[in-house]
Amino acid sequence: MLTFRALGPFQARHGETSLDLGGQRQMAVLARLLVAGGRAVPVTMLIDELWPGEPPAQALSTIQGYVSRLRRALEPGRAPREEAEVLVSAPPGYALRASPGQVDAWSFENAVKAGGAPAQVWERLEAALALWRGPALAEFSDLSWAVSEAGRLEELRLIAVERRADAGLLLGHSGALVADLEAHASAHPLREEAWRLLALALYRSGRQGDALGALRRARVLLRDELGLDLGAPLQRLESDMLAQAVHLDPPAEAVRAAKPATHTVERKPAPPGLRIVVVDDQALVRTGLRVVLDSEPGFELVGEAENGEQAIAVVKETSPDLVLMDIQMPRLDGLTAARRILTDEAPPKVIMMTTFGTDDNLYAALRAGVSGFVLKTSAPEQLITAMRAAQAGDALIDPAVTTRLIAAFAGRTDPSAPPGLAGLGDAELDLMKLVARGLTNRQIAATLAVPEGSVSRSVVKLLDHLGLFDRAQLVVTAYESGLVNPGDVGR
Repeated sequence: MLTFRALGPFQARHGETSLDLGGQRQMAVLARLLVAGGRAVPVTMLIDELWPGEPPAQALSTIQGYVSRLRRALEPGRAPREEAEVLVSAPPGYALRASPGQVDAWSFENAVKAGGAPAQVWERLEAALALWRGPALAEFSDLSWAVSEAGRLEELRLIAVERRADAGLLLGHSGALVADLEAHASAHPLREEAWRLLALALYRSGRQGDALGALRRARVLLRDELGLDLGAPLQRLESDMLAQAVHLDPPAEAVRAAKPATHTVERKPAPPGLRIVVVDDQALVRTGLRVVLDSEPGFELVGEAENGEQAIAVVKETSPDLVLMDIQMPRLDGLTAARRILTDEAPPKVIMMTTFGTDDNLYAALRAGVSGFVLKTSAPEQLITAMRAAQAGDALIDPAVTTRLIAAFAGRTDPSAPPGLAGLGDAELDLMKLVARGLTNRQIAATLAVPEGSVSRSVVKLLDHLGLFDRAQLVVTAYESGLVNPGDVGR
């Protein structure tokens, strides 16, 4: 079968035999027709693109001579007056008539764009990437059309690498993919998908610290090169890794495939059920939250309310674990309702929801003891992370507004705030700083190289000493006392 190879040094083969395509300009004619994907290319365009600026006087007859010799090379058995079947006349120019299987570049593009199950995608893209033998159309790098096409094919190659890796992660090949993805991300540091895949491969290989380290490297590179922070997908991935979200674990099918058939698959225990009350004066918002909660295992919606008064009654009736509360509502606002709910014996956790991150009430809510707040515009994954964080006893302040909020209110004194931090030792002050930075108990344990249980007990002792009952209040106290400054956020 006649095969055209444009993914690397340009060549044509008939079976195992390489065909003589003539000199550079003659090969460029065939390459240009291949790039056209079977469409006709006018002779005038061929002339302009082969001799940019100053075509020779005999350019037309030269092109015709190139075509004639190429036809003899491509169809050596064709009779002199028989019509060509491969390089055909297509007024006002010429076209290449070939099937996708005869042109490597066409086969490659079809493979990249096709869908299918992970195993099919993996196998197909393995074969497609094997077609590459070097930079595409490199011998025509002085011609603008070849440079554009080479760039397009290179972009397809990068997509193929990433789609193959994505399929491999679904198939349980995480460990084997790390080295290739490390090289891919290093070679293309501005591709956020490369960093996402590398971080996920590391995480699923049991290298959680390295996974977070990869995302930190990506953040530094993007800031240094473009002045940008991580995109939303990478920020959500980082939050999910910190929360050890269940959906980041390898798919059950991959776990089963990775274990011997005689072994029983170990299943990660399901997170304990979380009973939730949703409070918002907008029915559409409550409906959206209901959909999110219904789609996430381990959550149970036990009640809804449309104002603060109803919220207090529903909480007393249902005894939930957590309340998602809008901060601005008619009749009784969310802040007042949260204060009353949090004064009860063994109150639920409360997360405030807001449309904007600049309301003075947000800081007052933290003082009151809520477990944090999220923006209503946050992605569902971030909302799930917030609820899991509250369930684990961690404070959650939406990163989109943390710095702005703290900078706006740090340094203000409050008559009801706890007295100074007198009596606390260096170890307690260091712990308080880490809590104020938003670190979870697990992260603090890793930072201080101590058991996680020890951190949890120390936080409880710190709360008792200061007369507080929620770690979010520790954050407020750290800023109000001057222990932490606004410029320290995120360090």
